[in-house]
Amino acid sequence: MFFGFKDLVDILLVALLLYETYRLLRTSGAVNLFWGILAYVGLWFLVSFILRLELTGAIFNFIGSAGAVALVVIFQEEIRGMFSRIGSRMSNAQFVHFHQDKKNAWLSDEQIHQVILACEHMSEAKVGALIVIAHEQELDEYEQTGETINADISARMIENIFFKNTPLHDGALIIRNGRLQSAACILPVSKNRRIPKHYGLRHRAALGLAEKTDAFCIVLSEETGRLSIAQDSRISTVKLSALTELLNNKQ
Repeated sequence: MFFGFKDLVDILLVALLLYETYRLLRTSGAVNLFWGILAYVGLWFLVSFILRLELTGAIFNFIGSAGAVALVVIFQEEIRGMFSRIGSRMSNAQFVHFHQDKKNAWLSDEQIHQVILACEHMSEAKVGALIVIAHEQELDEYEQTGETINADISARMIENIFFKNTPLHDGALIIRNGRLQSAACILPVSKNRRIPKHYGLRHRAALGLAEKTDAFCIVLSEETGRLSIAQDSRISTVKLSALTELLNNKQ
């Protein structure tokens, strides 16, 4: 039997599919399910193609078809996030920008200064905050869960929104096109079990949005005043100087 180029491509595509499936299930905390699926596929291949047991193979085929539908239903949010990230990467490609302008304008130098100033003051006072800056993808479905503000970006306004016991402090503030669009917004919470335990619900919400969109999320811890950022499906604790650099590099 001759092993040709098409066979190599076939093997590489299957390996890529398995790797992406592993990543998808690992971030959702269901990595053991991946190994179970892999064991099932191996047993199905043995029964159907090597031993050629027709009745057992038919049963395996039926279970596999039903199981595929069940997996799509169970992991619909994760699958939706995966395709959303793929679409985001494609929209960042130069051939897409040739036909399409950016949807959301980034912040000006003065607006970045106001955001940094607010973060500095809230960090010193240990005020919890979650600030989302829209990039390419629209965040309409999340903006609609909060209260519309549509105000200029200013440090005082941001600090007032997150001041303890105010009606708008509990939730996310979304900034889009250089405006404070909505406050008290509800974000999807990440199911990633690898998130460090010292990260709270705000951090999980920021990572949840970063897993589904290309938004830039800033989190301030109410307990420690530490600053964290979530973007590109990752979250990390940073210093204020690093935040300034990251915001400026987005322009």
